[in-house]
Amino acid sequence: MQFLRTLLWVLLAVGIAIFATANWHDVMVELGGDLRMAIKLPLLFALTFLAGAVPPILYYRARLWKLRRRIDQAQRALEAQPTTPTPPSAPARPAAPPPEPDSPF
Repeated sequence: MQFLRTLLWVLLAVGIAIFATANWHDVMVELGGDLRMAIKLPLLFALTFLAGAVPPILYYRARLWKLRRRIDQAQRALEAQPTTPTPPSAPARPAAPPPEPDSPF
């Protein structure tokens, strides 16, 4: 399985390298007003990918951190509680049977 994962990453890296070399030319990006910037097309794609991928990754990591903190706090609270046996509760009363429908017979 590790071999397939490595093979996939190698094929992805080779594909990106081929794409980057085939499209290595300048692209003009208008920044507003009279400001323009020349940037290579693969770099523009990489920046666009990072701008879209980094915020969800940061949100996911923050969410995991928060959940782990809550789990740790709950575990500490459980460990701090004294372990005294609880008395058994009274047996529950059985539910009354449902009334029978009126029958014409």
